[in-house]
Amino acid sequence: MYADPNWQTPVTAALDSAHIRYQILWQSRATQSIEETAKQRGIDPSQMLKTMVLRDMGGRYAVACVPGDQQVSPPKVRQRLGWRRMTLASAQQVQSTTGYARGTVAPLGLSPDLALVFDEQIWDYETVTISSGDPHAGLWVSVKDLLALCQPLRAEICRNRAHQMKE
Repeated sequence: MYADPNWQTPVTAALDSAHIRYQILWQSRATQSIEETAKQRGIDPSQMLKTMVLRDMGGRYAVACVPGDQQVSPPKVRQRLGWRRMTLASAQQVQSTTGYARGTVAPLGLSPDLALVFDEQIWDYETVTISSGDPHAGLWVSVKDLLALCQPLRAEICRNRAHQMKE
């Protein structure tokens, strides 16, 4: 899709700087849901890393990552961080806090001031897809490499565990 060999985003730059291999999954158009994105990429939604930005009542922000077929539980994230009540950040707050538009947030290229929490299930996967930061592409990455680069907090943060992640 993209002929530009210099195509890069802050996410791919972070992966390149860390010498982490990834595969680009191009999409023909921007999507509005995990299901629609997974369909365009030819993968199961559970293979995607859903990255959500949360805000606590004191104005602090956190990034929570869960399997794509599940929902983040703000109370569980709050509990893990020991913060006050949390809600999903608005589109404007997501953009100003992460530099990414809602729907293109990845757990890379973020401010070190942002708390980053991954759901326990993510450790069960060998690879996942993350956003590239561009609405037209996702990236396959090794979970082992992603965890080493991100150094996230670990907790059970899914709303309801539908099933365990698969390889």
